[in-house]
Amino acid sequence: MPRSILYDNTKLAVARILGDGVRQRTRVFSELQSHYVFADRFGRPGKGNDKGKVEGLIGWVRRNLLVPVPRATSLAALNEQLLEGCRRRLGDRLRGHQETIGERLVRDLVAFHDLPLTSYDACEKKAGRVSSLSLVRYRGTDYSVPTAYGHREVLIRGYVEEVVISCGVEVIARHRRSYEREDFVFDPLHYLALLEHKVSALDQAAPLVGWDLPEEFATLRRLIEARMGKRGKREFVQILRLLEVFRIEDVLAGVGEAIARGAIGFDAVKHLVLCRIERRPPRLDLTVYPYLPRARVAVTSAKAYLGLLAGAV
Repeated sequence: MPRSILYDNTKLAVARILGDGVRQRTRVFSELQSHYVFADRFGRPGKGNDKGKVEGLIGWVRRNLLVPVPRATSLAALNEQLLEGCRRRLGDRLRGHQETIGERLVRDLVAFHDLPLTSYDACEKKAGRVSSLSLVRYRGTDYSVPTAYGHREVLIRGYVEEVVISCGVEVIARHRRSYEREDFVFDPLHYLALLEHKVSALDQAAPLVGWDLPEEFATLRRLIEARMGKRGKREFVQILRLLEVFRIEDVLAGVGEAIARGAIGFDAVKHLVLCRIERRPPRLDLTVYPYLPRARVAVTSAKAYLGLLAGAV
């Protein structure tokens, strides 16, 4: 970590410039500075020549790494692309220098001090309260939390790509951040506990709209409801609740095997999922356990009841 860093007068770091030129730092920048323990220096407003090397390096990065506009699946992936572009430059030797950029970097690193064991949690922190609809509002967007946390006080941490909601020391929700105005971001799993008691709302529940589950789940639901009627909806919600605990790959495998075996029900699916995770054979097929007693039910003849009418024992 550098011992001193030169900054522009960005609003992220400077709240006010006082009359004597002293910078009043923002709370977030003060947190960053105290975490990494470095001295700050600021250029004069409107004087780009105070940090000419910085401006020149930004221009190089823009021309060589950001044109054409790069494509990446996430901010972390984009940063990795940019870092790799910088690494390719380590072997270059600039005009007026005898050493390569990499050799000069090694010499500079000797003057740096060690990084702290944990990285700074670069996010905006705000207090919030869960609404009666199990929603928490952050910068104009409502994010869902499990229904068990209704009307509770929570801490909201807003990152560039993610919004994390905590209650006490427990993280209760993670969402991809939305920058749309007045948007709703739901996690269907947050509402399954409530739907288990209000199964009639299963097809109309807004949090479940657009929930793209594999086709096997729809097939299982049709089979369960055909066999159990209205009670089958609650059974299906219980199967969906397995996603609260297990990976979707494991639950999907359990659902597919249950359909193949004709074992349609929550208990069967849960048993198959656990067997898959624990790598043991399922007990739904008695041929795997030939030592278990088999029940044999004989067909009763109607004549056998005549003896009861005659008073025979």
